[in-house]
Amino acid sequence: MNLTQKKTALIRRITALKSVLIAFSGGVDSTLLLKISHDVLKDRVVAVTAMSALQPAHEAETAMELAKAMGVQHVTFHARALADTEFVKNEPDRCYHCKRFLFQDLLSMAHDLGLAHVAHGANTDDVKDYRPGFRAADELGIVAPLMDAGIGKQDIRALSRQLKLSTWDKPAMACLASRIPYGTRLTGKRLEMVDAAEEVLHQEGFRSCRVRYHDTIARIEVPETDIPRFQDSALRRNLVGKMKKLGFAFITVDLAGYAQGSMNQDIKK
Repeated sequence: MNLTQKKTALIRRITALKSVLIAFSGGVDSTLLLKISHDVLKDRVVAVTAMSALQPAHEAETAMELAKAMGVQHVTFHARALADTEFVKNEPDRCYHCKRFLFQDLLSMAHDLGLAHVAHGANTDDVKDYRPGFRAADELGIVAPLMDAGIGKQDIRALSRQLKLSTWDKPAMACLASRIPYGTRLTGKRLEMVDAAEEVLHQEGFRSCRVRYHDTIARIEVPETDIPRFQDSALRRNLVGKMKKLGFAFITVDLAGYAQGSMNQDIKK
């Protein structure tokens, strides 16, 4: 299917839902899903954003601004994943436990709001990575209209650009837990360290970046084209000084560059 046909399929799928609560992070995927869903279903769409230490602090504010600009009813709530003993163990199935808690809360919210379905922004490219959270979505009947319409990440960016959405070229987002190696317990402090360290990089103009947590070591991942920037001694001193204040003893740059889902490499092998 070409892009126009995929968009038609998406509209058809959303129309069939009648009403929907959309898990809205403010990222490129969920923003497109929310925009088209609101265009089709109007006030039968509600966006919901989970607030927790698992998301960068500024992303919740971005989600609020986007929903307001679209004129969509938007609600927020505090997610409870960090209260789950299985999730904080940070085993390879952690996303299953997190998503199950999240989707159960969203289903309850949808019922209270009189909405027929809960949807998330999964797309066809997501199945290429290790995503145990999809099992929770399947078990609980959470729908994925983008995936159902055969839409992948490149399609999402193209459609977002057509619709003049500011998120069309936004870097990929991911839960902050994905920065911490499996088996290392998840704590609010560790997540806050990662979030703050990545914010330091954002302030220096790095759009796509990850700070992987390895106890006292912060391993920075940026696209290969950005790695030469670290030859600037003033930049290095600034980053080292700020990240050490956050609690890291050593700050490194991964010469392999940024790789989405790099913490899943051992699982894939």
